Amino acid sequence: MKSAILMAAGKGTRMQSDLPKVMHKVCQKTMVEHLIDTVKQAGAEKVVTVVGYGHEVIEKAMEGKTEFALQEPQLGTGHAVMQAKQCEHVQGETLVVNGDCPCLTADTFEELYQEVKDAKMVVLTAILDDPSAYGRIIRDENGFIQRIIEFKDCTEDEKKINEINTGIYAFDNETLFSNLKDIQNNNAQSEYYITDLVEILNKKGLKVKAVIAKDNEEVAGVNDKYELARANQEMQKRINKEWMKKGVTMINPDATYIGADVKLEAEVILYPNVYLEGNTTVQRGTTILPQSFLDNAIIGKDCVIDSSRITDSEVKDNCTVGPFAHLRMHSVVESKNRIGNFVEFKNTNFGFDSRCAHLTYIGDSDIGSKVNIGCGVVTVNYDGKNKFRTVVKDGAFIGSNVNLIAPLTVGENAVVAAGSTATEDVPDGDMAIGRCRQENKPGYGTKYKNK
Repeated sequence: MKSAILMAAGKGTRMQSDLPKVMHKVCQKTMVEHLIDTVKQAGAEKVVTVVGYGHEVIEKAMEGKTEFALQEPQLGTGHAVMQAKQCEHVQGETLVVNGDCPCLTADTFEELYQEVKDAKMVVLTAILDDPSAYGRIIRDENGFIQRIIEFKDCTEDEKKINEINTGIYAFDNETLFSNLKDIQNNNAQSEYYITDLVEILNKKGLKVKAVIAKDNEEVAGVNDKYELARANQEMQKRINKEWMKKGVTMINPDATYIGADVKLEAEVILYPNVYLEGNTTVQRGTTILPQSFLDNAIIGKDCVIDSSRITDSEVKDNCTVGPFAHLRMHSVVESKNRIGNFVEFKNTNFGFDSRCAHLTYIGDSDIGSKVNIGCGVVTVNYDGKNKFRTVVKDGAFIGSNVNLIAPLTVGENAVVAAGSTATEDVPDGDMAIGRCRQENKPGYGTKYKNK
């Protein structure tokens, strides 16, 4: 069996946040969820996340996606792995991964799983031009790892080594748990370090292999908000590249923001300053123009979304939305519709081939097909305590500057005249007029302006 242990117990003091470090998001997805999904893509059947600081937050957010082990207090990486007792008697290969490396790929994990079949321990390393204060990799004449030396313990010659430990490992699981008990905490921090297993295994004649990372950005940890932004940049670049390879056009990829769970089809066109988040789906032939924000939105084929906000809602085929429209709370716009400037829909079903061109609020409503909604229409759906629905049936015409006081039904092919406030149902084919009669007073205009 392939297993994975994710170390996510630390607070991350340098993040300057009360939120556990691994719960900060990269491309709208938490770091720990990125890793859970990626190790599963690489074949992990059992995933245990070791939590500590803020464990209630992590456990609630990741419920059902991983098993948990609690590390309290936090006494080092070796101590963290000791807490993952669910893996203790499992046969097979186990990854041990720092929870703050969200850019790791399934390909890298698959390589580690494969390499450890010929060894008892594999360390993912990186070659850096400036290895700085990272732990150095000491190899023997055959290329196996003899030791991992912390920077503060390095000699001057050892400091010149530019191969460093990334903190990502693969083990034969039985070897891992049978040797954890040999790790000692006789160091300045009184902590148990998983890196001590290198020397422990070497003394037992067991070889430790190194796999050099192909991309240093992939293995970079996140310790502060600057590094979080850098991880976002790296992940966004990767996501955009993959979508462009699949036929999505991006006018300016550096200014196009796509979440990790977004799904796009070929021949979608994305303009700059577009944000696609959550479980958004955009189908073939649709164009998303600048300043649009979509979160958990489903957009059909051959649509144009112009500078609009769509959240938790669906727009079907051959529609135009915007500029400056707002669709929210499970609104559904059927095909062949036009939703125009400064229109807001909330919890509304808008029927086939209808029109709502500008300056209108439609909330808690069911609008039929072939309906025209004029400028300045408001469904008055809230009486201060309760929300009520408005129903407008097929073929109806709602004139400009109309208030529809819910609960209310406008029948098929009925008309509500411009300027009306409708408080009663309008039967099929009828016209409702609810406005004051106009009276013109001769000369009063001039008199008023001159007073």
